[in-house]
Amino acid sequence: MEPIDAAHAVVEEHHPEARGAFLGGSVITDRRTATSDLDIVVLLHGVPAPYRLNVHEHGWPVELLVHTEESWHTFVEREVRNRSSPLMWMCAGGVLLFDRDGVGARIGAHAKSLAAAGPSPTPAQEIEDRRYALTDLLDDLAGCTEQGERLFICTELARRTAELALALHTAWNGGGKWLARRLDAAAPGMSARLHDAVQQALEGQTTPLVTMVNEVLDQAGGRLWVGYRRNGTP
Repeated sequence: MEPIDAAHAVVEEHHPEARGAFLGGSVITDRRTATSDLDIVVLLHGVPAPYRLNVHEHGWPVELLVHTEESWHTFVEREVRNRSSPLMWMCAGGVLLFDRDGVGARIGAHAKSLAAAGPSPTPAQEIEDRRYALTDLLDDLAGCTEQGERLFICTELARRTAELALALHTAWNGGGKWLARRLDAAAPGMSARLHDAVQQALEGQTTPLVTMVNEVLDQAGGRLWVGYRRNGTP
């Protein structure tokens, strides 16, 4: 079945009483792959929402994210505070499968508004935490002599550098492939440069990766290690 037809069938079988539903994710874009799944947001009046369920139906892997209107707002507000909200994007960029009482229109409009507004600026303390973490990883890389350790240091450097760049651009964050996509939108070409730099670093040529990390760190105030302090809870 085609994605939209399959999504309709899944919702009808699991929740025929649903108020509305969205189909989101890569499957409705030109980035759909052979392993893309159906990300379906279902809106109910009440219980058993909220819950999530993974199934394989109608020839598709399916992730059902089932909410009430209230729980959707609660989850999205929490995710937005962390500057990464998959649930928001599923509705902002997704296909509205059906809308029986207007809830889909409200949710979709609010999601689009949030996405367009962008995340709130990253707090200065978080920027410092990210600077410290990258500085520490750069020191680890400089002293690294083991291939296995270098693999994880380099990949962690790439991830954290991308996240700091997004924070400095006041751009939405993401995980996995969505981290690369958010980075491409905020800083075109940077994910490809990071890829090449990591490849070279794994072969022993760490200068390109160190240079890239330092470029992003310099935009945030530079490396940070001496004097970095955080107080714990007594």
